[in-house]
Amino acid sequence: MFGTHDFVIFLLAGITLNLMPGPDTMYIIGRSIAQGRRAGLLSALGISTGCLVHTTAAAFGLSAILVASAFAFNVVKWAGALYLIYLGAQLLLSKDSEEPGDIGEVPHADLWTIYRQGLMTNVLNPKVAMFFMAFLPQFVAPSQASSPLPFLFLGCVFIFTGTLWCLILATVASGVSKTIRGRSGIFRAVRRVTGLLFVGLGIRLALQEAR
Repeated sequence: MFGTHDFVIFLLAGITLNLMPGPDTMYIIGRSIAQGRRAGLLSALGISTGCLVHTTAAAFGLSAILVASAFAFNVVKWAGALYLIYLGAQLLLSKDSEEPGDIGEVPHADLWTIYRQGLMTNVLNPKVAMFFMAFLPQFVAPSQASSPLPFLFLGCVFIFTGTLWCLILATVASGVSKTIRGRSGIFRAVRRVTGLLFVGLGIRLALQEAR
């Protein structure tokens, strides 16, 4: 099918990998709890778009640059790490509103900003590019290895299943947000924890090494 083989195995493996918690999962959960379902859904769509960028790069061989060049890997890695730390710092340093009904709310971010943040946290993670380079070729027929079509097909299937899971996560996490939004102390604590989570993800990314 489209120059691939063992598609059922790929599908099952892809779903299993999508269910495993990782930086993208934690980012969506954190954003959903901090700002509600819409923010979580937009973050999920941004991350899915980032995966599409990596899929396209893998299909046309651009991701190989990150695999082969330590300099390129480190540039993208540090950019992603600093971006995550920046997002975390925003939550940690944000001041509470003086309005009684808004105590504990995070600073308002428009939909485009939320989507862009999800996109950038994924695109600026070189480990994602390396994953697509390592995972997708295993299910591409040898005779089609030079064609971008099987890479794009497999990548889109993986992104589709991953997006469904991310949307479920965003919906569930936003439900938790609704239960604590009226309790300013709890919501403030969750916001701080979310900020620390983003900073921690950034530090973790910075400490990762190319393999």
